[in-house]
Amino acid sequence: MNLCKSSRLLPLAILAALASGGAAAYDGDGWYVGGNYGWTAATIDDARIISSLAGRGFTVGTIEDFDRDNGYKAYLGYQFSPYFALEGGYVDLGQYGYALTTTPAGTLTGDIDLRGVNLDLVGRMPLNDRFSLFARIGALYAEADTRFVGTGAVNVLDPNPTSKELNYKFGVGMEFAFNPSLSMRIEAERYRIDDAVDNKGDIDMLSAGLVYRFGQAAAPIVASLPPVQQQTCADLDDDRDGVNNCNDRCPDSAAGQAIGQDGCPVPLTIDLKGVNFDFDRDTLRPDAIATLDEAVAILAKYPQLRFELAGHTDECGAEGYNQDLSGRRARVVYDYLANAGIDAGRMTGPNGYGESRPLEQLGDDFPACKSETNRRTELNVEN
Repeated sequence: MNLCKSSRLLPLAILAALASGGAAAYDGDGWYVGGNYGWTAATIDDARIISSLAGRGFTVGTIEDFDRDNGYKAYLGYQFSPYFALEGGYVDLGQYGYALTTTPAGTLTGDIDLRGVNLDLVGRMPLNDRFSLFARIGALYAEADTRFVGTGAVNVLDPNPTSKELNYKFGVGMEFAFNPSLSMRIEAERYRIDDAVDNKGDIDMLSAGLVYRFGQAAAPIVASLPPVQQQTCADLDDDRDGVNNCNDRCPDSAAGQAIGQDGCPVPLTIDLKGVNFDFDRDTLRPDAIATLDEAVAILAKYPQLRFELAGHTDECGAEGYNQDLSGRRARVVYDYLANAGIDAGRMTGPNGYGESRPLEQLGDDFPACKSETNRRTELNVEN
């Protein structure tokens, strides 16, 4: 049997190119195993068969070739660099044959089974982390078992000749890595074969298979850590007062104090606007009660606040009388807050300051001295 001629220099050229290839996707050494299954094809040398029978006085009437089959191979390899490996294996190339009729009347059938062992040099050219091309060239020690059956005028003298020959082989392929251990191959190969009656020909094999590499672990995934941010005084607030260390002029302020923008405690007065009194009176008006209810809600929301309850009058009247009146007004507000649930331990007083701290300077001439603004009650925050 014989196949069409092809350039036998091709695998040598590819191997030379692989030696100068780029960066390897697989850059270690080690053992691997694999197996392929595929399709095989041969061209039966009909002209030689017809010529051989004509020399014995036969004319061939019809001839039918069986030149397609399936084949498989198993192999063991060692990758000794990113670009080259040595690979040996067993291959079964399938069965081929023909059937013909002759004159004088007779028939002849012939079948050949082809199998062998091979040793190849394999060169790889990685294209990226997963995909690579490869080429191989090697030697095949093949056994060809042939069976001939003749009928009628055709008499077969040696029906089961066998031959064992050493020949060359070559091929090209591609490989895709699913991970560092497992990959898939697709390849095309040509095997040079001698059969038992000294016919010489080629068998082509197109196959696909899997390769397993021993000792290959997936590369660890290293999580990139965010850069460490250097803290400055603007990022820190040691006393937790809401003012950063850069701007805090009082870095040791106590928790719960009212703090200014510079981080220092500030006096805080809650002016109960609307809690004013009629002239010369110490009773709460309805509008004052609504204002006090709002104050109760605020004080309940901030239970850490401690405060002084202070009462004031306008400048009308005698100073002593005004002192007593302001105290009574402060007491009325104090009692209202206590009855509304504000802990008496949070309140200092009630204290009356009379006319000593007016918000409006109107003098003591009556009636110009009358002032609702001055007739007031205040909560002076102490922390």
